Amino acid sequence: MPHDNPTRYAIDFGTSNSLLAAASADRVFDPVPLDPLAGDPTVLRSILAFPDAGGLFVGEAALQAFRDSQGEARLLRSIKRHLGARSFRGTLIRNRLVTPEELVGAFLRQVRERADAHFGVEVRRALLGRPVHFDGEDDAFAEARLRKAAELAGFEDVLFLPEPVAAARTFGAAARREELALIGDFGGGTSDYTVLRVGPRPLERSDVLAVGGVAVAGDALDAALMRSQVARHFGAEVRYRAPFGANVLQMPQGVISLLCSPAHLSMLQRRDVASFLADVRRWSLSEDDRARMDQLTVLVDDGQGFQLFEAIEQAKRRLSEAQQAEVRFSYPGIEVRERVTRAGFEAASRREVDAIVACLEETVRAAGVPLEEITTVCCTGGTAKVPRIAAELRARLPSARMEQFKNFHSVVQGLAVAAQAAERGEA
Repeated sequence: MPHDNPTRYAIDFGTSNSLLAAASADRVFDPVPLDPLAGDPTVLRSILAFPDAGGLFVGEAALQAFRDSQGEARLLRSIKRHLGARSFRGTLIRNRLVTPEELVGAFLRQVRERADAHFGVEVRRALLGRPVHFDGEDDAFAEARLRKAAELAGFEDVLFLPEPVAAARTFGAAARREELALIGDFGGGTSDYTVLRVGPRPLERSDVLAVGGVAVAGDALDAALMRSQVARHFGAEVRYRAPFGANVLQMPQGVISLLCSPAHLSMLQRRDVASFLADVRRWSLSEDDRARMDQLTVLVDDGQGFQLFEAIEQAKRRLSEAQQAEVRFSYPGIEVRERVTRAGFEAASRREVDAIVACLEETVRAAGVPLEEITTVCCTGGTAKVPRIAAELRARLPSARMEQFKNFHSVVQGLAVAAQAAERGEA
């Protein structure tokens, strides 16, 4: 293969967005325009659509295909979150059980084929970013699933690098003086940290003092807002009495957890769950509760969960700039107008933010350095802009200079540098 063609892809497969850059032993290639329909074509949203009529669509095209199908399709997001869950063995698509490895593999195959078309070559080697800790109970199991997915996508040689270490490579490349830095990578599924020493020199393995991560990030904050103020519109507070029963019951927490998870809401379509929800609707004690259960039925049957969480995320973003916002969602059979405040959101997400901050403190302790010696904090990912998280970082690192990566590319650029090192035999 000529030296001016890539020999290994660098893939930042994210819970919300995915990017691909490339490298050979001689050079690093810029991120590839994977999605011509996106505002930034190099950022491909990690979404899949499987219309009942056939075909597979990803990114913005997945959203368009879902709209065009008038709901006769499966729309899936946050599929990365399923990799670490042994209990999640797959989902039914066109009457076939599709495993998490197959879902992720189908997405990565689309990414590989688009990159191959862009470069005019076929690349079978990949370096994938991975979180420090996957969401789920078994980290090694999740990585094995991701490796299998990459193999199903057509890759034959697969390497991994923690995403915060990749972001640290990008930050370190721009360092002008010796510093003790903290890199925070706040995505949709995980919040990851790296503590490292940087300077105007190549980054060495020994410069990385500690990495840490927790499976709590943007999706979890959206779920907190859903649980606290939106879920009641879909029966989360319903009260019902089973036939011949004396006790007044409430919606089980297990069902509410599925309802409030962007990655798991579609599991309410399972036959046993749907049957239970139909019973709850019949047994509800008030017309208002029945109306809310009707909204839940439409939400699940018409696959509107993605759009609902889009509305919740938009409100969350507005709360980063304003003290209040409104979650607005309209669809035939569903009407939600819910005023939310920053104070209410911060109260609802206190547990999630505390987990993110606790992971920061644990990572710095593992590095063996005092918090006050960190001179620079650089953050990437939209969740870093949540005011409470930014305030907690400033409170714990008052003497540090706060910086923000300007785009989504910090991780994939660092992965591309690492991919070049791998091609040189330096990894």
